[in-house]
Amino acid sequence: MQLASCFSAESAFSSLKIRLGGSLQDKVLYATDDLKQPCPQFTKDPKSMFGFTEGCLTMARWDQLNAFFKQTGAKVIFGLNALNGRTIQRPHGPAVGAWDSKNAESFIRYTVSKNYTILGWEFGNELSGSGVGTRVAASQYASDTLHLKNLVLDIYKSIEPKPLILAPGGSYDALWFKEYLDKTPKSLDAITLHIYNLGSGADQHLIEKILNPTYLDGIAKTFRKLQSTIKGSASATSAVAWVGEAGGAFKSGRDGVSNAFVYSFWYLDQMGIASTFDTKTYCRQSLIGGNYGLLDATSNNPNPDYYSALLWHRLMGRKVLGASFSGSNKIRVYAHCAKASKGVTLLMINLDGSSIFEVMVEGLKNSVSLPKGLNDANMREEYHLTPQDGNLHSQTLLLNGNILAVSPSGDIPALEPKYLNSTSSIVVGPHSIVFAHMPYHVIPACNG
Repeated sequence: MQLASCFSAESAFSSLKIRLGGSLQDKVLYATDDLKQPCPQFTKDPKSMFGFTEGCLTMARWDQLNAFFKQTGAKVIFGLNALNGRTIQRPHGPAVGAWDSKNAESFIRYTVSKNYTILGWEFGNELSGSGVGTRVAASQYASDTLHLKNLVLDIYKSIEPKPLILAPGGSYDALWFKEYLDKTPKSLDAITLHIYNLGSGADQHLIEKILNPTYLDGIAKTFRKLQSTIKGSASATSAVAWVGEAGGAFKSGRDGVSNAFVYSFWYLDQMGIASTFDTKTYCRQSLIGGNYGLLDATSNNPNPDYYSALLWHRLMGRKVLGASFSGSNKIRVYAHCAKASKGVTLLMINLDGSSIFEVMVEGLKNSVSLPKGLNDANMREEYHLTPQDGNLHSQTLLLNGNILAVSPSGDIPALEPKYLNSTSSIVVGPHSIVFAHMPYHVIPACNG
């Protein structure tokens, strides 16, 4: 990650969460004073898990990263190495034995000594269920999570608020997740899920999946099952659901798809579904890197999904409302209490490339006083997203017909709405996305 280049893009979000982790996090050593061995760099090795040898995070690099986080106001989740001390019995076999926490403890103590703020410590990456590369049994994982929780309570004993404990950062496995939750009633704050439901980026049917409402609906089963597992936990767990990593298509996505306009159909739709099932946080893979980064890996300029995420962040509040559309299943509709008002924000996604839909909103009424200087309570803000020249593969995004581009100095453009009378229908063009914010039209659920 090139820190200076990412500064403006990350700063445009307020209170952005950023997760440091991934496939190699369980092979990372921390170059603290306790490390009694050389600090190696990652080296390609086809015989090693994930194709790399162990690597090392220097404290100079950690200091540099934290300077960046402080400047941007990012809230950091750091993924700890959960394989340290375990023995992998055979290639792709299980990892057995207890977690050796010495190096992680030294790293956490260094972090506290430097007054670096960490929102959460995440334990391991894709070691749950059948795992990726290797796996750890749920009972052992639960025991080690409790050990991490006790370490954090001790190290942060005079510090408030204390960091969250998150895990396991893997694909949903019903039996594994149930056993793990049952055995971590007080030691886990968020159970983190990884989702790549579009399959491989090399799949020739990738765009067909993205534009197929039935296929998009399929992931709702996973969210529903996870919600049921949490609610049905025998330990009455206090953990909440997070999507800790989602990139749509694995193997870095595909150039011209996961870095193009068409990907916002999948991205915004999945955030809508996740919210419906009480998922508290959704982390995109990645800020920069691969073909699915929010920023282009070569120019560092925002890809279309960056602006989609920014509009979601600014407009969609935490409270989810029921919404339905009577008509084509090609229109996807989500409704939230607005983030910046007591009104409502609608998100409408038109997967149809040939039809225009006119959406009439029912069930809202004006019930707030107007701010000084305003004389029309029927105002509505609309944000229409379309690709340049109607090309779904375009990396250039139009907002209300205007190209979104960073300034010569690297500043993110203002995302200006157009204003319409809210008694009129919302016109959703072919292959387009519309956010409609109705600040002066509220329902009791949003008027708290």
